[in-house]
Amino acid sequence: MLHTQTAASPERRTAALAGLRAYQDAPRATPRKPAPARFRKGTAQVRDYAPRGSSGHPVLFVPSLINPPHILDLLPDRSLLRWLAAQGHRPFLLDWGTPSPDRALDIDAHVERILLPLIAKFDRPPVLVGYCLGGTMALAAAIRSRVAGLALVAAPWRFAGLGSAARSDIAQLWSAARPVCERMGLVPMEVLQSGFWRLDPARTIAKYETFAQTDPVSPAFRQFVAMEDWANAGAPLPFAAGRQLFEDFVAQDRPGSGDWSLSGTPITPDALDCPSVDFVSRNDRIVPAATAANLADRRDLGAGHVGMIVGSGAQTQLWEPLSDWLNSLPGPK
Repeated sequence: MLHTQTAASPERRTAALAGLRAYQDAPRATPRKPAPARFRKGTAQVRDYAPRGSSGHPVLFVPSLINPPHILDLLPDRSLLRWLAAQGHRPFLLDWGTPSPDRALDIDAHVERILLPLIAKFDRPPVLVGYCLGGTMALAAAIRSRVAGLALVAAPWRFAGLGSAARSDIAQLWSAARPVCERMGLVPMEVLQSGFWRLDPARTIAKYETFAQTDPVSPAFRQFVAMEDWANAGAPLPFAAGRQLFEDFVAQDRPGSGDWSLSGTPITPDALDCPSVDFVSRNDRIVPAATAANLADRRDLGAGHVGMIVGSGAQTQLWEPLSDWLNSLPGPK
């Protein structure tokens, strides 16, 4: 990818490699202790960020199965969860943990055997906030359980909206990786990450060129390292979850075509019977706006897939509107 993108410019290649070296050599702070686990189900845990004595709706954040969940609590000054807690909300974070020993645990089973039982443990129906693929799963859970509301954030539903070129690239990637993944019983993060790189290879190279010029003592340097460490981390998926993602969702678009069901229950946005909102990025290269579920209350943002969570404009574009929406829900505040 580096060779292709910089074939006409050795200077750009040198800059990108310098940025990569700066990232590799950057000092890392001691990882923060994770928030305490409130509930557990198998290897999954629900981490408690709620302020002591708070009494409003519990708000359960459901991240993607891909990449670690701490993008929602990236740094002390870039933490959606801690910011919401400071506003008086009761946020909780689902940490999917390491892959289940059950390699046959597909996306459906993650919803039915992990997410739904955890929802049932709360003292009152929670609000679900699903990010990326976690939003796809949260929508299914909201149909299959009693919840106080559903917020989708950069959540894909109409996978045909990825576009024919991207879906073809992903299909080629999965065709090459599938035999080894099936033998392993797992889909390694490297397979998934290479797929993300294919979505916008020019930007992948350009960000390292820019990083080569970033002041090592600046907040921008620290945030870049934290974001890249997050993006390059993550437990592998059980093979069945990866197979369903690549074949049933991306290739066949079962959610978007109305052909997805759980235990005989059709999973379609029309079946939602709780307050809901859909935060959609117009600049998202990973989950394009065309993939959105298009809920009745759709809020379009001008930030990217990760930028809407931790970018410089995240508080204005997402955090504050999400907080206002949570405050508007009926019931305990």
